[in-house]
Amino acid sequence: MIVVGGGVIGLSTALVLAESGARVRVWAREPAERTTSAVAGALWWPYRIEPEPLVGAWALESLVVYEELAARPEETGVRLVEGVHQGMRLDGLGAWAARVPGLRAGDEGLRARLPLIDMPVHLAWLRQRLLEASGSVEERTVTDLAAVPAPVVVNCTGLGARALVPDPAVRPVRGQLVVVENPGVTTWFTSVEHSSDASTYFFPQPGGLILGGTAEDDAWTPTPDPAVAAEIVARCAAVRPEIAGARVLAHRVGLRPVRDAVRLERQPLPDGRLLIHNYGHGGAGVTVAWGCAREASRLARPAG
Repeated sequence: MIVVGGGVIGLSTALVLAESGARVRVWAREPAERTTSAVAGALWWPYRIEPEPLVGAWALESLVVYEELAARPEETGVRLVEGVHQGMRLDGLGAWAARVPGLRAGDEGLRARLPLIDMPVHLAWLRQRLLEASGSVEERTVTDLAAVPAPVVVNCTGLGARALVPDPAVRPVRGQLVVVENPGVTTWFTSVEHSSDASTYFFPQPGGLILGGTAEDDAWTPTPDPAVAAEIVARCAAVRPEIAGARVLAHRVGLRPVRDAVRLERQPLPDGRLLIHNYGHGGAGVTVAWGCAREASRLARPAG
């Protein structure tokens, strides 16, 4: 069995398959630390991902896993951190929200203690756990999914599926971030204006305070824009003034693989082999990774 794609979706899927007894290889175009997953914030929350009824179940299944992993934050990269979604209301969310422990309404918005994932550490942990389960990771560029030599091929290529499938329904939503020295912020914050491509959020990670952000539809530019970076810092500093003087450590850009609906399904190939699609997770790949991985594993089992 070969999983194509080495981001959080690909590695999580490969791990679930390997720990269920399958012989699994991951073929990835680039190392995990250079994927969009590595750039992610990465707060557990269903953001820019559809369809909501399925997403809610996948997200809740993943939440249980992250809550367990948070017992070993240095190893897994997962911590439970308090924060607020400013301006958000419970009645504006799907049925899944009622099952999120501790999610509550406050004066500013919705408060919760949610998984916040240090993605470089988490991706390295996923890879190591996969290797311990006798899986492997290889840098390979795939140009034809049907030519991948395995009885079951799992397509976890994210935005790459646009050209590889091909599936023009997958499109990039560009996110720009700024990483600064943390001036003492210990809680996360989000304020999303859905009518604008600009939002305000900050996530305290071990390597610095991550500031955001943007959500620019159909934007392919991987280079950070200095003017946008300055606007991001200013918006975050309006919430926490101490951010204004924080030293900038890095600028990051990620292209979220958005689709009108996640594609998670079986596709029989003409030669009798099986292709499983698991892509189009938008800005919530981390949020649904484990739920989608388990569903992909079920789809990979022989029919009957």
